[in-house]
Amino acid sequence: MTMKTVHLAVYDTFADWEPGHATAHINRALWHREPGTWQVRTVGISAEPVVSAGGMRVVPDVVLSELSPEDSAMLILPGSDIWETGALKDFSAKAAEFLAAGVPVAAICGATFGLAAAGLLDSRSHTSNDPNYLGFSGYSGGEHYVHETAVTDGDLITATGTRPVDFAREIFARLDIYEPQVLEAWYKLYGENDPAGFYALAEYEEQRA
Repeated sequence: MTMKTVHLAVYDTFADWEPGHATAHINRALWHREPGTWQVRTVGISAEPVVSAGGMRVVPDVVLSELSPEDSAMLILPGSDIWETGALKDFSAKAAEFLAAGVPVAAICGATFGLAAAGLLDSRSHTSNDPNYLGFSGYSGGEHYVHETAVTDGDLITATGTRPVDFAREIFARLDIYEPQVLEAWYKLYGENDPAGFYALAEYEEQRA
């Protein structure tokens, strides 16, 4: 069985809570359609450690310049304090490379600003923290802004930084990690705090045992 790798971009002050639901449940084989086929690897500008917004020290598994879309199932870009400064343009360029190759990119919070500044949202449906926030990037895609917590347009996923669970749901759906009824139950539990989701997941796991 071929291992599929999702790459999580890491840089100083990256918002560690934003991709947390997605990465944890990608790595955790529980409820997967194909258990044991998914893994998450971190990618940085260099091999030097970075420190997240929550103070976690992360040593990247992969250097960005060596990452090829052919080696990845998706690139996840979390927010950070430095997206608006233009310091992460290399990640925007890599996102453009991924999208051109037909490999999905998922951006949340400040990362959507970086993609907007790079012109990657000019013709794609997208969302962010606020349309005015993206407007400061100078992009011309305002007409494609969607007032939703998370939006998928083909190979591009965008989300507001306040809804990491919704972000994760879009990622799981795009990667087809779960059966539809499992994804629905997962969101019912984690997104809606509905215990019925837990029991549905437990029943699914029992049926597969």
